[in-house]
Amino acid sequence: MSQLPEYIDGLPVICGSESLVEDTMRAGRDRPVFLPESRVDFGRIRAACAIALHMHQPLIPAGGGDLTTAGIISNLQYMMENQGIGDNHNAPVFHWCYKRMGEFIPQLIHEGKEPRIMLEYSGTLFHGLRAMGLHDVFDTLGNVTRNPDYRRAVEWLGCPWGHAVAPSTPAQDFRLHVKAWQHHFAGIFGLEALARVRGFSPSEMALPNHPDTAYDYIKTLVDCGFQWVLVQEHTVERPENGWGPEQKHFPHRLICTNSKGESVSIIAIVKTQGSDTKLVAQMQPYYEAKGLSRWDLAGKSAPPLVTQIADGENGGVMMNEFPGKYMDSVREASWSDTPLMNATEYLEHLFASGVQESDLPLLQPLFQKRIWDRFQPSGGPERLEAVIAELKKEDGRFHMEGGSWTNDISWVRGYDNVLGPMEKASSQFYEKVLKPAVSPSDPRFRNALYHLMCSQTSCYRYWGQGLWTDYGREICRRASAILEADF
Repeated sequence: MSQLPEYIDGLPVICGSESLVEDTMRAGRDRPVFLPESRVDFGRIRAACAIALHMHQPLIPAGGGDLTTAGIISNLQYMMENQGIGDNHNAPVFHWCYKRMGEFIPQLIHEGKEPRIMLEYSGTLFHGLRAMGLHDVFDTLGNVTRNPDYRRAVEWLGCPWGHAVAPSTPAQDFRLHVKAWQHHFAGIFGLEALARVRGFSPSEMALPNHPDTAYDYIKTLVDCGFQWVLVQEHTVERPENGWGPEQKHFPHRLICTNSKGESVSIIAIVKTQGSDTKLVAQMQPYYEAKGLSRWDLAGKSAPPLVTQIADGENGGVMMNEFPGKYMDSVREASWSDTPLMNATEYLEHLFASGVQESDLPLLQPLFQKRIWDRFQPSGGPERLEAVIAELKKEDGRFHMEGGSWTNDISWVRGYDNVLGPMEKASSQFYEKVLKPAVSPSDPRFRNALYHLMCSQTSCYRYWGQGLWTDYGREICRRASAILEADF
């Protein structure tokens, strides 16, 4: 199998091999990747738990004293070089957190145990680690990703390359983020490893609930070859009554319909509860699974799967308590009737048992039932916007800004000073690059895309004001300047 280079002209490989990446994802879609190597007796277990670690560091213009000329470096590098400021002393621990699962997995397997972990690393983190020369992270992770002795324990999840949030990132840009991550991951770990990537982990667990945006988002994931997506339980509802998922520890089918009446669906793995690193760090999903028993699904008995994701490096509990708790839990869970499983491994067992995707209960994004109660799909975007305006006027809590791990943060309101420059750069990229169909293998395309995606990192919105806002605006300025000068 041919391979992608990790870097071209000093930038990570984020575009230019679209057909190869698509063929790789398509070729792997119809064959199980974890089932042949799984050691789980699915018919015997009562329940299982899946945990995922989200890892991210943004790229920031902080490689020098002048913001307008500073090199773009990893925030981790800035932390390393300025450990006397704030919490920057955690930087060496963060470095260890990024590689330590590659140490834990072989140790546990050599003990005769069956560890499992799902990993999601942003493209900006990958690039930043490589630029810092932290090759040990890639060597360690590469071993558990590719080595047949260990790879059954590790499932990589796709994500947007620049940690962009789907509700407020233009659909054409979000698609570029997804494809860029696939390119970059394949450049690091190989196309065979990419063919094993079936699940998608959205930044900030954000799920668009505007019908057109949600449709575009899920259509992107399906078109890019993903089988399932992680969703937060409070961002979805049952189409028949608008309530939350009833059997939230079973996979569901997420249906998204747009204003033209077009529908698309994907399997949804429901992440329960809010975002709290302590839940994963203290292995709460495992202890919850221990209290569950098999349920009925489409006339068949199946074990529920308790799923959680958390930052893999942030917070004292995750940094300090997780290693010991994870090791103890794996040792206890291995070969028991409540093992750890990764989500794709679980799905492959479930479908092998006779359950079909069409048997899974349905979900749709939050608040959509209220739209469909008074809007006929295919009514068109203008009528849809009128209905949304009516609903907002009737209920101040109704919104179409998407939902995420925390429902007290909007990814749209309050960010005008950043969203303005972001929208300008995005619009320029569309007019100067996408509309004229510039080839993704063109070095100018890659350079402009790199800066555009760096500018769309959610960190520049999350913090709202101050230095991070300045960082975001500066990267947008550079993206616009590149687009004006090179095209």
